[in-house]
Amino acid sequence: MKLAITHETVYDYRPAVETAQHMAYLTPLNTSNQQLLSHHLEIAPQPTQTSDTVDVFGNTRHFFSLQVPHRRLRVLASSEVLTQPGALPHNMIAWELVRERFRYHAGAVFDAANEFVFASSMAPHHNDFASYARPSFPPGQSLLLSSLDLMHRIYRDFTYESLSTEVNTPALQALAQRKGVCQDFAHIFVACLRSMGLAARYVSGYLLTAPAPGTVKLRGSDASHAWASVYLPGQLASDESAATEPCWVDLDPTNDRAGWPSPGEDYVTLAIGRDFSDVSPMRGVIHGGASHVLTVGVTVEPVESVKPDLDAERGARQSQTQMQTQNQSQTQGQNQGQPTDASRPGQPWAPFEARGLSPNAPLGDWRFNRDEANER
Repeated sequence: MKLAITHETVYDYRPAVETAQHMAYLTPLNTSNQQLLSHHLEIAPQPTQTSDTVDVFGNTRHFFSLQVPHRRLRVLASSEVLTQPGALPHNMIAWELVRERFRYHAGAVFDAANEFVFASSMAPHHNDFASYARPSFPPGQSLLLSSLDLMHRIYRDFTYESLSTEVNTPALQALAQRKGVCQDFAHIFVACLRSMGLAARYVSGYLLTAPAPGTVKLRGSDASHAWASVYLPGQLASDESAATEPCWVDLDPTNDRAGWPSPGEDYVTLAIGRDFSDVSPMRGVIHGGASHVLTVGVTVEPVESVKPDLDAERGARQSQTQMQTQNQSQTQGQNQGQPTDASRPGQPWAPFEARGLSPNAPLGDWRFNRDEANER
């Protein structure tokens, strides 16, 4: 399926922002079932400095610096991808065997998936996650079947409710209240698997949606999406089964869909990480702008249905995704001499070089843009 994606992010500031440093994860990945055909990033005002790098997880990270006063920042990402349908692999390795592989053994062969077993800031280890997950993991059952059962249970037990959580709501809180949005459900799924000693990762992306019967789909009415992946190690051939390759199987507890390498050809993978804090579509630090309003509009549609005159449709554009307003007093934005990352409360801001930001940017009175969330 050939899909066109437009992702528009607008920050309106009051008063004006003097200077800013931003990072964006808005370039879809190339995977075994997804081919990136084109991508263009339009930024206004014009950045003074831009660069693209590949992070440790293989995602494209775009950095840009604004050195002119501005009351509005607009970032428009336009992409086309070609996706293929997926299916579930024939990998029936027992979940206990996988857990044992990830335990430390002297001389054990390194597996890169190990890093996704450890806790992260938004998907921690906790007994509450293990207690919720345990009924899906009876002795001897395959990891794939156990993961599917956990996905089904989250889909049944939790209520999707917009605005019931914030971008930084702890997964434990969403677990306790049994409601949230796709970002919360993905974090809960990942935290449950990790609390059982298994490897899981967070996936940021998009999902093609259809309008309600009798209505026309409005441009900008979609949202970014989030789901999760579980790691299945490869198996050697035996009398009972053929050899299998290691793979990451995607599971979407929000929509109760799963597949390898994605839940379906209507899914677009944008970035992967340990949790949302690794792959926020947009984040940044700003100098000035005591308050701001964030508006996001996303459109995902088959290329065949894209009309050539997009300007004629602008009057119908609506955004039913995020509208977040942050009012805060003028502060020094420092914590024991270091700024604090808004997406990782209490954690010191890493060196600018490590986060892809300019090492020569003035620190002064910096504040943080609200991270753009995965909502659908």
